[in-house]
Amino acid sequence: MAGAQDERGRGPAAGEQLQQQHVSCQVFPERLAQGNPQQGFFSSFFTSNQKCQLRLLKTLETNPYVKLLLDAMKHSGCAVNKDRHFSCEDCNGNVSGGFDASTSQIVLCQNNIHNQAHMNRVVTHELIHAFDHCRAHVDWFTNIRHLACSEVRAANLSGDCSLVNEIFRLHFGLKQHHQTCVRDRATLSILAVRNISKEVAKKAVDEVFESCFNDHEPFGRIPHNKTYARYAHRDFENRDRYYSNI
Repeated sequence: MAGAQDERGRGPAAGEQLQQQHVSCQVFPERLAQGNPQQGFFSSFFTSNQKCQLRLLKTLETNPYVKLLLDAMKHSGCAVNKDRHFSCEDCNGNVSGGFDASTSQIVLCQNNIHNQAHMNRVVTHELIHAFDHCRAHVDWFTNIRHLACSEVRAANLSGDCSLVNEIFRLHFGLKQHHQTCVRDRATLSILAVRNISKEVAKKAVDEVFESCFNDHEPFGRIPHNKTYARYAHRDFENRDRYYSNI
């Protein structure tokens, strides 16, 4: 009986690990290799990888959304290292990036990110997932509501639903349009990484929407543009100073 108990104890963990690998490899084929994917010496000479690395560096150094998230991650005990926690890779389909929870690594799809603005949005979006992973026990692979909550937060706080982006998509002029955009983008993000129906994805988003839409950490507000993000970063830094003086 002791042997059977041990087998039951290992089962769920082993099953979850296999599911993690299956999900990652479906979207990010370069993750098929065991361990953390590494960029080889010669791969840096490929144009797409080099552009990805340069855009990433600029995003990390200059984007106010990202700078706030990096500070928040460090403050929460999850300091981010560019070489360890980011990987430029080729991806399947139209996916732009993803957070690989099994390695705590952000994948940037170098074959699908074609300009700096897109890189800024992808890194911000995925860092919000990384922040959620740092601050809470998120069951990414077996609890669809956990995934939906983080996708709602990422769509809401990353600038993906900014007025400019929605105009480019020819989506504008609707009442409560920001909320509609967040719901739609969160649903699409779930469908990109889970083999489920649109109805199931929408139901998960609806179930968590109110609480997760109103969770603005670490920004403290919805940063509708870079100016809002700069103000949010300033307030975050001041909040940190305030608590350190108590």
